[in-house]
Amino acid sequence: MIDLVVAGGGPAGLATAIHAARAGLEVVVVEKRTGPIDKACGEGLMPHAVRQLHLLGVEPVGRPFRGVRYLQGDRCVTAQFGSGSGLGVRRTSLHAALLQQTAAAGVSLVHDKIGAITQDADSVSVSAGRAGIRARYLAAADGLHSPIRAALGLHADAGGTRRWGLRRHVAVPPWSDCVEVYWSATPGAGEAYVTPVADDCVGIAILTSEQGRFEQHLAAFPALRDRVAGHPHQPDMAAGPLRQKVRSRVAGRVLLVGDAAGYVDALTGEGLGLAFAASRLLVDSVVADRPGDYERRWRRTTRRYRLMTAGMLHASTSPLRPLIVPAADRLPRVFTGLVNLLAD
Repeated sequence: MIDLVVAGGGPAGLATAIHAARAGLEVVVVEKRTGPIDKACGEGLMPHAVRQLHLLGVEPVGRPFRGVRYLQGDRCVTAQFGSGSGLGVRRTSLHAALLQQTAAAGVSLVHDKIGAITQDADSVSVSAGRAGIRARYLAAADGLHSPIRAALGLHADAGGTRRWGLRRHVAVPPWSDCVEVYWSATPGAGEAYVTPVADDCVGIAILTSEQGRFEQHLAAFPALRDRVAGHPHQPDMAAGPLRQKVRSRVAGRVLLVGDAAGYVDALTGEGLGLAFAASRLLVDSVVADRPGDYERRWRRTTRRYRLMTAGMLHASTSPLRPLIVPAADRLPRVFTGLVNLLAD
């Protein structure tokens, strides 16, 4: 019997495995996909997420950014980080760096699909292809629409307006040293996030509650559309619905981490940073053999993010939406303070 089996080899799962190996645990990661994994993602790591990567010994190739800039029509307001730079990094580059550190930590990686899960008072067993793995604990890092979460009855109805994310890489040199957020005054049109991810590339992520292709959504942001017009781009990717509500992050010896543990919205760009922080909490709970501690500490660690993101999401879908960027422009110190509450 090993100490920990991790279901899912994305950033949350690999971070959990690295922390576990460093804590002296015997850990196996099960992931059916091979090679660096890509997905729709804003690809902007806030300063606290960059610090979490440093703790893991992971140094992905990317492009630093110094703050966040919101734009709406002729309004523009910028908040600079007070605790270091963020990092724009392509998802595949991040995943490759995590895979390299996972191998260096001596973690076993099994390329197969997780099947049936059974558990008793002392262990949890999973089937992976034709093989079976028995461990003291299972970390479910199987993504936004976690099959393990659903199988254990931990999924709850999220309610509210559904939102999706779409991402495109455009071959154009970054024109800003900030993540730019193009804010539409129309609620359904959402927001467009531009992140510098390389010296010759930006990532554009659009969050919206409306259906349609990337070009249709980009048309809601004419200044951005015109800036990138004519530049080559890679195929678009999409993800959603984004909001995922979870009854509990712990079910016996199964602990949820990353997007599987619940998700409010990508509005504040905190998903990866929280996943990295939660991976440490999960491993601490496994080492102490106190899985119940994980739920309590997860709630405490993510509380500020959940409240602020839910508040911004509510305002963005209300009649107040057209007033948000003008208000931030009139109160730049307040805006900077709010950005740094999330960035730190």
